Amino acid sequence: MVLLHVKRGDESQFLLQAPGSSELEELTAQVARVYNARLKAQRLCSEMEELAEHGVFLPPNMQGLTDEQIEELKLKDEWGEKCIPSGGSVFKKDDIGRRNGQAPNEKMKQVIKKTIEEAKAIISKKQVEANVCVTMEMVNDALDQLRGAVMIVYPMGLPPYDPIRMEFENKEDLSGTQAGLHVIKESEAQLWWAAKELRRTKKLSDYVGKNEKTKIIVKIQQKLEENDDDSCLNSPWADNTALKRHFHGVKDIKWRPR
Repeated sequence: MVLLHVKRGDESQFLLQAPGSSELEELTAQVARVYNARLKAQRLCSEMEELAEHGVFLPPNMQGLTDEQIEELKLKDEWGEKCIPSGGSVFKKDDIGRRNGQAPNEKMKQVIKKTIEEAKAIISKKQVEANVCVTMEMVNDALDQLRGAVMIVYPMGLPPYDPIRMEFENKEDLSGTQAGLHVIKESEAQLWWAAKELRRTKKLSDYVGKNEKTKIIVKIQQKLEENDDDSCLNSPWADNTALKRHFHGVKDIKWRPR
């Protein structure tokens, strides 16, 4: 099996094994799936830390409002009244006004926190240093553990607009967010090795040979929009002669015979 050390930019992500005979069409999609699933687990861990501290998400029309404004507008958190954590809640105000402040008690909080730690260990970039390969099954296991912890603490479920529930139902909307910029569409993913794109129409062995003990560093990226990568070549600053004329102070002089 060829060992792939997957990076995004210069940052290590995970190790993955694949036969040299792998079709790059499927392998590229597989790498993108693991990469995106790890991002999903990271987003869930982040939101579940907030859930453990401050309870469920407020309705969108109540977020960021003061108690006085909520009262004045006669707004009601109906889902918050249904979604009471097991064992009752402890009030802990969310200063940024995203969550309703009805946090789980200490015992239930620890259920969430412990599960987050376990999930983070599975998807950690430290797995690269430990020489542990990450599979889709492992990431799915981490996601299942996170889902299980939420079900233990909130057996009645979470509000439909809570980002944790939306992630579990694959309904998350990441448009316009920083997190959305990290996601790579499977169909537009590209793998690069040794400054060469590993073209989807070929096999891995077409690039790395038949040695199944090879270890390579591959970089994953989103396919550049057509012309995005070479449109800059038409810019004035990409014209060497224009640059030279600019520095010699002869930028727009028209030359004509005497």
